Amino acid sequence: MRQSELIGKTRKDAPKDEEAKNAQLLIRAGFVHKEMAGAYTFLPLGWSVVKKIEQIIREEMDAVGGQEMHLTALQNKASWEESGRWSDEVLDVWFKTQLKAGGDLGLATTHEEPLTNLLTDHIASHRDLPTYAYQIQTKFRNELRAKSGLLRGREFRMKDLYSFSKTEEEHEAFYEKAKQAYKNVFDRLGIGERTYLTFASGGSFAEFSHEFQMVTEAGEDTIYIDEEKGIAVNEEVYTDEVLEKLGIKKENLKEAKATEVGNIFSLGTRFSDPLKLVYKDETGEPQPVVMGSYGIGSSRLVGAIAEALSDDKGLIWPKAISPYDIHLIQLQDEVKDAAEDLYKKLVGKGYSVLLDDREKSAGEKFADSELIGISKRVVVGKRGVENGTYEVTDRITGETADMKEEDVCQI
Repeated sequence: MRQSELIGKTRKDAPKDEEAKNAQLLIRAGFVHKEMAGAYTFLPLGWSVVKKIEQIIREEMDAVGGQEMHLTALQNKASWEESGRWSDEVLDVWFKTQLKAGGDLGLATTHEEPLTNLLTDHIASHRDLPTYAYQIQTKFRNELRAKSGLLRGREFRMKDLYSFSKTEEEHEAFYEKAKQAYKNVFDRLGIGERTYLTFASGGSFAEFSHEFQMVTEAGEDTIYIDEEKGIAVNEEVYTDEVLEKLGIKKENLKEAKATEVGNIFSLGTRFSDPLKLVYKDETGEPQPVVMGSYGIGSSRLVGAIAEALSDDKGLIWPKAISPYDIHLIQLQDEVKDAAEDLYKKLVGKGYSVLLDDREKSAGEKFADSELIGISKRVVVGKRGVENGTYEVTDRITGETADMKEEDVCQI
């Protein structure tokens, strides 16, 4: 892609009504456009990051046996009434509307009810279980306050997986696999070292649920981290009794602000009972299906990573989700041919490359490159071309080196 043709221009200032650092940076760098509070359009740079995040998530969900599908965002209220969650007094983030022909509809906040209802047509015997279904889809939540940029959206993208098991033991076995799959996701995204399995309230389904909390000053949650064990406790369950149960000593804990980037819940038969999702066991007796739910906000991750992995110059994308592999900077008109030649060679080697071919000063190009935060920058300048070298900078480490063409083509 040539930067002169890219939809999404950099800007010096973020909108005055935007308070969150993540949204300010993403807007200024040309990754997102703010439609309204809690709703952002992903421009090409931003959508590239989302797709890379979601591909990593998809690969890890497939690896534990997940089957990807796509459920409707439009929700028939019948199954939600059966579970008792159609009422705004029970679920207070509904967006609801009416059909012109009559009847109420909702925009999905989550999908336990419709998927459970759907699987009553597909699960009948113990031979049909266990099964795991997931999707990556846009969700809608009528948040009262949406002032945290992409960290708390009214319209957002999420991966939600649901497990369906014969017994509690079978459910627990998959639950542990899901924990590891989530750790794999965050390691591959480049945030594993700052993301902790966090014990949180389990509601009415289990003693605990598990959140994955990423440490960042912009976080809305307070967690207490045991670095040695690699786990944390959410403030909401931070009691002496819980610490004793987990074998954690208060003096070993470090307090930190964090934002939730994933969660996993045991649901028991909370949804299978009212929606009559049952199977016949080996003796022919009907049994309720045991369920779990597992969520990761892919668009939320864009905001969280922008918030945590940035500096005073701009964004810093981990290599795995950088919108392009290389930001190629052409400094002068005299080196245009050299820049074009290197651009074609890098693309031919399989790299994705953003070529800054704009008629801007070197200072403007460097500032924009740091703001955009692509993991590798390669500069084509007059002096370097004369010497047969290119300046290569790692945005993550800040290290810079002069490299010959053959080495640039292997970074």
